[in-house]
Amino acid sequence: MPWSKKDYPDSFKNLNADVRDKAIEIANALLRDGYEEGRAIPIAMSQAQKTVEGDEEKIIYEIRSHDDGWQLKKKDSKKAILIEETKKELMGEAKRYVNKNHGELHIYTEDGSLEDTLYED
Repeated sequence: MPWSKKDYPDSFKNLNADVRDKAIEIANALLRDGYEEGRAIPIAMSQAQKTVEGDEEKIIYEIRSHDDGWQLKKKDSKKAILIEETKKELMGEAKRYVNKNHGELHIYTEDGSLEDTLYED
C-alpha cells in the first residue's frame, strides 16, 4: 500500500516535513521495486535525510608533534592553525576550535601513531 503525506509509517512522524515527504517518495519507490516494508522504511529514512539535509563530511583536524611543540592543523595541510609548547596546553583550545567548526579531532602520539579520535559520528 503506498504511503501519502497523511498516511505514513510511524517511524516517519518525528522527521521534519521535507525529510518526511522525501522518505515517503523513496519508500513508495522501493515498494514498487519489490522491497519489503521492513527494509524500505529505514532505507528511505536514511536516503531522505542525506538528500534533504546533505551528506557533508566532517573536516578532520589533527594534533601532531611539531618543531616548536604541538600543533593543530587540518588533515593533509602543511599550515598549523594553533601551536603550543605542550600537548596539554594545546588540547583545550584545539577542542573548542574543532567543536566550533564541526570537525573531527585526531590526536597523535609523539611517534606519529593515532592515540585518540574525538567528535566522530
